[in-house]
Amino acid sequence: MHRIAGLLRPRGRLVALAAIALVLLGAAIWSIDHLARTRALASAQQDARNEAMIIATSLQAELDKFSLVPLVLAEDPQVSSLLSGAPGQRALLNRRLEDLARQTNAAVIYLMDESGQTRAASNWKLPTTFVGSNYSFRRYFQQAMETGSATQFALGTVSRQPGLYIAQRVVADGQPVGVVAVKVEFDALEANWGAATHGVFVTDRDGVVLLASDESWRFRTIGPARASTRDRELDRLQFGVEALEPLDIGGRSGFGRAVTAPLFDTEQPIALDGWTLHLLADPRPRIDAAVANGRFYVLLAIALAGGAIALGLYLRRRRKLLDEALLTERTRTLSEQLNQANRLATLGQVSAGVGHEISQPVAAIRVFAENGERLLSAGRATDAGGNFRQIVDLTERIGRITSELRRFARRDAAEPRNFPLREAIDGALLLLRDRVGRSGATLITPLADDCAVQVRAEPVRLEQVLVNLLQNALDAVGPGGRIELSVVNEAGFCNLSVIDNGPGLSGEETEQLFQPFATAKPDGLGLGLVISRGIMRSLGGDLSLSARDGGAEFVMRIPRA
Repeated sequence: MHRIAGLLRPRGRLVALAAIALVLLGAAIWSIDHLARTRALASAQQDARNEAMIIATSLQAELDKFSLVPLVLAEDPQVSSLLSGAPGQRALLNRRLEDLARQTNAAVIYLMDESGQTRAASNWKLPTTFVGSNYSFRRYFQQAMETGSATQFALGTVSRQPGLYIAQRVVADGQPVGVVAVKVEFDALEANWGAATHGVFVTDRDGVVLLASDESWRFRTIGPARASTRDRELDRLQFGVEALEPLDIGGRSGFGRAVTAPLFDTEQPIALDGWTLHLLADPRPRIDAAVANGRFYVLLAIALAGGAIALGLYLRRRRKLLDEALLTERTRTLSEQLNQANRLATLGQVSAGVGHEISQPVAAIRVFAENGERLLSAGRATDAGGNFRQIVDLTERIGRITSELRRFARRDAAEPRNFPLREAIDGALLLLRDRVGRSGATLITPLADDCAVQVRAEPVRLEQVLVNLLQNALDAVGPGGRIELSVVNEAGFCNLSVIDNGPGLSGEETEQLFQPFATAKPDGLGLGLVISRGIMRSLGGDLSLSARDGGAEFVMRIPRA
């Protein structure tokens, strides 16, 4: 009996140790699972916020681009002449609007008189032309006539395609004579959303879905209470639907598969009539991957304790490299999107000045044309020829400005090439010429010989950095300030400096200068300098702040050809 008891005691201790080991293993797995879920959830939420901000910034830049068109057309003398009843303008304006719509990718651009009757349109020769249709019942027309400008998202009465209508009142001799409107459709944008995300949709201030990656979500409302209290007749006129159904994603990810964790609904405001962008993100794959990874590493550590530690470290390193490669690729894609959004936002900031630069030669062209007509009638053909040469020069000036706008807004990045530094400097100053003139600041440019140095870069991206730096300098110095562009050449590199005599930067601002989302501007995102440095480094150069006693000096280090 004692011998049997002696045999049982070690066996009992082994059972007890095995039970303790199983308990510890279970506790370890539970702890690892809990930690992995918490971290994965936090990471997914942060990524969703960042992605929503990028998508919202891209959408806002797209809206800002189209907002310029009705503003410029409302000041066009031919537009006000047609709406004031002058004959002979309609055919010419139809062709102009057609060309402008093709250049800007607008769905339709059209002019309505004060009664709402369409007098000219870019789709004048299509079966679905707006010419002759009356849109006085549209809210955007009524509001534009009353307040000067308006926007409305609605279903087209002719095309039955949804879109955003941007309207601007036209005034002649101090009296409103009509409205110019631009319709923007978002089919391509929504298709890109559908291909890249779990789900994106945009709602207006009343919670109605206007844009969506899933077409079936459009013209639904967030919450049944909102859907039940709406005016059915107004909804029928605006959306083509009398009863707006509540949006119920039904616990699905947007790709038709059921999810076991709730979707994130990350909201980002859009500066247009109370619009809000919603990004739906499914955290389940990331949580599952994090939990699986955690359990794998725990079991691997237990099974391969001792001699298998080296193998475990190798596998972990390999997985880390794969994750870094995936992260690098995603970061590159997001960086390109953010870079384009920053470029379009910059273009939107200088668009008012560019519009002024265009409106002046347009007005002058009209004066020279009228004078030339009178001179021809008087038989003074030689004098009239001088007027026509002036018109040619002015149209070339407009062409340079519009070409620079198109080049600056182009999405596809070109390959680096050799070109004179003057090309980037001239392009930036062309975009900012009106703002520099209105700022009251003095801008000193480099000598022509200094600007002739050949550099190797991508001209538009280099110009984008210079525009950002010049705009920051103009914000800093104010009226009466001084900004200087300086070029210093050295072996292998050209240093282009933007120097201002503004208040300079504090020590704390200097430390956070190139950190994302750190900004002293109340309406800034803190991404301009971060993006600019990233552009310069991707071109083989750098962007830095040079120490000086007063003001600030930013140095663009550019590879020489």
